[in-house]
Amino acid sequence: MSLTQLTQTFSPPHTPTDKRGYDYDLVIVGGGIVGLTLAAALKDSGLTVLLIEAKVASAAVAKGQAYAVHMLSAQIFQGIGIWEKILPEIAKYCQVKLSDADYPDVVAFQTSDLGTSELGYVAEHQALLQPLQEFVQNCPNVTYLCPALVVNTQNEQDLVNINITVEGEPRTIRSKLLVGADGSRSPIRQAAGIKTKGWKYWQSCIVAFVKPEKSHNNTAYEKFWSSGPFAILPLPGNRCRIVWTAPHEEAKALCALDDQQFLAELSRRYGDQMGKLELLGDRFIFQVQLMQSDRYVLPRLALVGDAAHNCHPVGGQGLNLGIRDAAALAQIIQTAHQAGEDIGKIQILKKYERWRKQENLAILGFTDLLDRVFSNNFLPLVVIRRLGLGIMQRVPMVKIFALKLMIGLKGRTPELAKR
Repeated sequence: MSLTQLTQTFSPPHTPTDKRGYDYDLVIVGGGIVGLTLAAALKDSGLTVLLIEAKVASAAVAKGQAYAVHMLSAQIFQGIGIWEKILPEIAKYCQVKLSDADYPDVVAFQTSDLGTSELGYVAEHQALLQPLQEFVQNCPNVTYLCPALVVNTQNEQDLVNINITVEGEPRTIRSKLLVGADGSRSPIRQAAGIKTKGWKYWQSCIVAFVKPEKSHNNTAYEKFWSSGPFAILPLPGNRCRIVWTAPHEEAKALCALDDQQFLAELSRRYGDQMGKLELLGDRFIFQVQLMQSDRYVLPRLALVGDAAHNCHPVGGQGLNLGIRDAAALAQIIQTAHQAGEDIGKIQILKKYERWRKQENLAILGFTDLLDRVFSNNFLPLVVIRRLGLGIMQRVPMVKIFALKLMIGLKGRTPELAKR
């Protein structure tokens, strides 16, 4: 069924005279990867779910966005039952090389460090989005409504009223729980009056696709330059995604270069290990920021993904944090529902906040520290960080701890990831 057909055939499964007094157990606003993951994770929960998305085509699809997919995220998708659909369309990386500019010591993380067949994956946005959309459209307890716009919400003691428009027609949906999965500028978060803390960095991020002359050998690179981190992520078809962080003005100047000039600058950062580079498609630039919401929950409201937090792109943590949020929230509310509890009560939702807020804050702090320690030429810090790389390279315990932290294998594991 197409998204247009879904909109035309939409009607709440329960009428106002329903003794339950509401239309859905929960309404998820935001049909991106995190919102879809939450809906998919609730397939067998016994809960009725409405997923609302405002746009048929997202900006991330238009820009060909790509992400590192960590081991824990892969385990969550496997627990949901969707990983087999995703895996053929993405690339795996079996080695990660971490270096400080031109400093000769390179920390190489190998599959032998964990005893696994790979260390992680890289996926384009559509390779995750499409299988998730198809999966939830086949979940009998999930209604996927797109395009639809949330106008406002009003809380009552036992439910929340969500006023929406579908093709200009106003409707009101009643739910026990509203979930904001609507991005870093989340209207749901703002309407709830939830404050945030954080800052915009002095850096912007350039992203682009390239095709190297030689094989990428399923290797991911994180190169720290004084201007900012520079990542190379392997993709299917011997393509690579570059994530190039630089001060704002430098990033703007780089994006203004013609293709040949840009490739010349890119090759200086990229290195010659893969030969000549070919630029594929357009380059895009966005400002980097760190943000943590003061609260992840209120009565009958929960925030997940970028609606709750943003971090520096170093280490590819952002989307993975959101996927873990979705798995954690699904586990908390499903457990509460099975125990006959009200999933919208603050006492239930606080369990999710206690779980995820501190873990996310630790990763936000870790990525911020990495960026600040490596993105400068202050001599004492240069000495310290290179000493740290040397220790990591030579002390297996330190190396394995750092690797597990980077790929999501530290912290509390959702039940979905254990299946």
